[in-house]
Amino acid sequence: MNAILFTGFLLTLTSCHEHSNQEQMIQAEIDSLQMQLAATYKPGFGEFMSGIQLHHAKLWFAGISNNWPLADFEIHEIEETLEDLQKFCGERPEVKSIATIIPALDSTKYSVQQKNLTLFKNSFLSLTAACNNCHKVTNHSFNVVTVPTGLPVVNQDFKPVQ
Repeated sequence: MNAILFTGFLLTLTSCHEHSNQEQMIQAEIDSLQMQLAATYKPGFGEFMSGIQLHHAKLWFAGISNNWPLADFEIHEIEETLEDLQKFCGERPEVKSIATIIPALDSTKYSVQQKNLTLFKNSFLSLTAACNNCHKVTNHSFNVVTVPTGLPVVNQDFKPVQ
């Protein structure tokens, strides 16, 4: 009887030791993955803003060229970038002010959906002003956004495909 109890005790002890080793191995893997994640490249706030600036300019040229599918695409790119800003830079105080541009962006989106050039130009001016107001509120008023006067890229045709 004692031999049976002793054998059971040894099996339990061995099982606990193996379980403890598994936990240590899992924790080591978690720690390694957390270090890798911390070292993973995340775009900074400026990279996101530069992307928005490019899409803002492309939106203008698509709209004034009556290329409504491209204008719609550029609006969605701006929206996605704003979402990414909230996801990756949400701790920055500037991100809280981004909501102030949403009404102007929605208005511009509506003008694109209506394929209305006059409405588009007016809503784009409002969008541009909203961007500058956001910059003022976040102490970035030195960064003034304007209506583009030259093509943002020279290797893209903004005319609609026929």
